[in-house]
Amino acid sequence: MEKSVTTKLPYKKQLKELQIQLVRLQRHIIKNDLQLLIIFEGRDAAGKDGVIKRITEHLSPRETRVVALGKPSERDNNSWYFQRYATHLPSHQEMVLMNRSWYNRAGVEKVMGFCTETEHKQFLNAVNPFEKMLCESGIQIIKYYLDISKEEQQRRLDDRRTNPLKQWKISPIDATAIKHWNDYSVARDEMLQHSHSGHAPWFIVKADDKKNARLNVMRHLLSVVDCPDKDQHLTKADARVVFPFKDISDTGSQ
Repeated sequence: MEKSVTTKLPYKKQLKELQIQLVRLQRHIIKNDLQLLIIFEGRDAAGKDGVIKRITEHLSPRETRVVALGKPSERDNNSWYFQRYATHLPSHQEMVLMNRSWYNRAGVEKVMGFCTETEHKQFLNAVNPFEKMLCESGIQIIKYYLDISKEEQQRRLDDRRTNPLKQWKISPIDATAIKHWNDYSVARDEMLQHSHSGHAPWFIVKADDKKNARLNVMRHLLSVVDCPDKDQHLTKADARVVFPFKDISDTGSQ
């Protein structure tokens, strides 16, 4: 498969060029009153924070929001499941990046027993109609699932525990990530199969190489959002790194 023509350039130079294109994209979103929602899901330590940081680094904070919700409150638990997320949806001229999203119910909540089987099934039945409603209202949804190998996840989780600059990333869930590796694989596959759709498709990101994953997510994002001002030759993502979900074999980390 064809690689991006910029892959031989130094990482920082590629990053700068892509960030310039993202600024152009944001101007286009603002000018045309567009609404863009980008969802990032993936295994623990897959690199969601790093991708989001590079995408938003030079964008206008007034029209860019990163949503990373914590533990649901008692009120959240007593409300319609999607309600706590709906308030964070993008308005006109906005780009919203969700660092985990309503898909918590199909991942960590399912694996860790934080929801019932009935609640899990209700979510899988409701998520496609919910997203279709959002798309029909004018919101463009792009969904990325970052996947890493078991060995790379272990290495990154170990680094979190020893690197003083990454202490903020440590959570109680980290300790169970490797233990429940297979359970997360099953939950991931079920989630992708039930929620991949024409209006809100999933894209898989091979993220063992952090820098390569960041650059290719940015290229791919630029390629799927219509913008006449973008430099077309910078929007060719490596199809071995970012590709549309088709079946469970695509994820490659059973």
